[in-house]
Amino acid sequence: MAVLALVSAAVWTMRGAVAMAAMEKIYARAMAPDPFSDLPDGLHVGLCGSGSPMPDPARAGPCTVVLAGRQLFVVDAGAGGTKNLSLMNLPPGKVDAIFLTHLHSDHIDGLGELMLQRWAGGGRASPVPVYGPTGVETVVAGFQDAYRLDRGYRVAHHGEKVTPPSGFGGLPRSFNPPRNAPDVVLIDTPDLKVTSFPVHHSPVEPAVGYKFVYKGRSAVISGDTTASERVEAASKGVDLLVHEGQSTALVAMQHKAAMAAGRENLVAITHDILSYHTPPEDAARLAERAGARYLLFTHIIPPLPMRALEGPFLGDARALFSGEIRVGHDGDLISLPAGGKEIRRIDRLAIFQ
Repeated sequence: MAVLALVSAAVWTMRGAVAMAAMEKIYARAMAPDPFSDLPDGLHVGLCGSGSPMPDPARAGPCTVVLAGRQLFVVDAGAGGTKNLSLMNLPPGKVDAIFLTHLHSDHIDGLGELMLQRWAGGGRASPVPVYGPTGVETVVAGFQDAYRLDRGYRVAHHGEKVTPPSGFGGLPRSFNPPRNAPDVVLIDTPDLKVTSFPVHHSPVEPAVGYKFVYKGRSAVISGDTTASERVEAASKGVDLLVHEGQSTALVAMQHKAAMAAGRENLVAITHDILSYHTPPEDAARLAERAGARYLLFTHIIPPLPMRALEGPFLGDARALFSGEIRVGHDGDLISLPAGGKEIRRIDRLAIFQ
């Protein structure tokens, strides 16, 4: 017993040194010249935020990250997503462009922070392109105004070489895809094509989804929508469909509790949100008809504080979809290596655990 006590005391005494050694390795990994070196060439799609406007301690706001080769893109900028990018070792300073699906607050409330970290953390000399439906100009300008004083502080403190004034903020690139027109092509290079299409999220107009195709691997991101024929069309034969999901049964429980408590505003909200989101079973049917290979749920409504709730959240979705299906979590990264059919999931947050 005495020997065991001495060993325990020695371990306890050295815990600080062990923690410092671990942090040294973490910092070296985080600051490596190529943070993507552990990933093969291909299309990699991750969840920097899998939550919704409802508070969830385990999920940041809506945020999806796409790595196509060595080009890094972010779709939607929910609160907490920028911090998760860093924790996933997908540095905000490396972001090449931002895509917004629509302008609901939970999809843009982290945009100012993402633009700032991309500029200051990357030493960028030009603003980040921000693609989005009509109105994106107003949103980008608003965040630039809100962060303008901060810009001055950082330039004064770090100098123009570290924080070039010309790189501050975002460059809005607005588009408005007509409902009955072909998908809008936003990027078209020999290896990468990014397109956008309208979805159903009324009264939010326009609202869009995105498709990324890189060296034969493909992913669709639905954005917020009810089951949409345009999402289905874009998802024909796709490797990965990242789709929003809302459990009708769990929202009904919220609605019942709000009624019992006399919370009239929440009674109205839990009624109204049913009209512009997608039950997992509907998304599974859509994915099956489209022939998608992997269905990843994000924008999880309502929060799922226990993993045991993932089954009730999905309902019958697993029986309706023959491919792989997953309730997404922050840090999930679906890896689609170029030149093959492999689909592999990685817990990107585990790098720092």
